[in-house]
Amino acid sequence: MSYPFPGMNPYLENPELWSEVHSRLIVNLADSLGPQLRPNYRVAVEKRTYMDASISTLIGVSDVAILSSPTQGNQSSTNSVVLSNPYKITVRLPMPEEVTERYLEIREISTGKVITVIEILSPKNKRTGIGRDTYMKKRLDILASFTHLVEIDLLRSGKPIDILDKLPARDYRILISRSEQRPLAELLGFTLRDSIPIFSLPLTLHEQEPLINLQQLLNYIYEKGSFDLAINYNQQPIPPLNEADTIWLNDLLQQQNLRL
Repeated sequence: MSYPFPGMNPYLENPELWSEVHSRLIVNLADSLGPQLRPNYRVAVEKRTYMDASISTLIGVSDVAILSSPTQGNQSSTNSVVLSNPYKITVRLPMPEEVTERYLEIREISTGKVITVIEILSPKNKRTGIGRDTYMKKRLDILASFTHLVEIDLLRSGKPIDILDKLPARDYRILISRSEQRPLAELLGFTLRDSIPIFSLPLTLHEQEPLINLQQLLNYIYEKGSFDLAINYNQQPIPPLNEADTIWLNDLLQQQNLRL
């Protein structure tokens, strides 16, 4: 089935699908850039790993304790006492889990230097906690170096990274930070109804820069991953859309016979 949206598919943001979408985007982006960057550069798929804990969830009801105590005047007899304890409940503890996040590095063959880092944000990067803290430290290290940064945010949920939350609202963002232009950077903002903009990958000064067409890659992995079989277009996407975008989406899906 062909890709049904002009830009980002909001159904792919569902947490049940996003991890796979993220992995396929990373690998296919690396594969598409590799031949364009030879022989001066290569694309490495890197990863960072950290321990995180899931959110605690209450899963029980108050319990009842049955105790026995001797009665006055008769040491041998007992009386059952029922004590209700409304604070005794079953909870799910936030257990530590190992989180692995992949990103791309463009490395110069002659020197081994990392020229550009490409990040595709995950939900944990946009949510308060160790995932965001870990990413922000890595981000600051890059911005303080001579390495270019390309940051791709295809998730509507969560808090935008850094100063981006002060800019006009857009559903999705691509940040291109060239080391020689800092603190200035290029920000591409686009909505659900827009095509994902094509942009050039920053390299060493005066070199020809390859173009990155994320829209084309997204269309490709949607088909190769058979995501149409995993999506129920009769339901609303997760996270939900605003009222205007919901009307637009319903019309689009009905025109393509994806809604009953």
